[in-house]
Amino acid sequence: QAQVVESGGGLVQPGGSLSLSCAASRFTLANFAIGWFRQAPGKEREAVSCVSSSGGSTYYADSVKGRFSISRVNAKNTVYLQMNSLKPEDTAIYYCAAGHSCSDYVIYGVNYWGQGTQVTVSS
Repeated sequence: QAQVVESGGGLVQPGGSLSLSCAASRFTLANFAIGWFRQAPGKEREAVSCVSSSGGSTYYADSVKGRFSISRVNAKNTVYLQMNSLKPEDTAIYYCAAGHSCSDYVIYGVNYWGQGTQVTVSS
């Protein structure tokens, strides 16, 4: 079954860094734009970042701009989300999705959703 799988979440102190990975299984990631979303307890899922299929265009929500960086290595069938200067409000389950295209930092036409990885920012 084709799917995307997130990894790299964990517990980190405020100001710390984490790198999340989104790996594709049984399909070619290079054919898809990839978006990252997050959902905090009691809140709606929100888009965080998006990268075009080629990797040439990247987009970020204002809340993470300058702190998060999205990149992809199509040869490894993997997209990364580097998160720096983490804040307690970044605590959430982070999901990646493979889809048609980015409209700014929001991905459209999602074909595959991952199961999510927990990120907790706390001292």
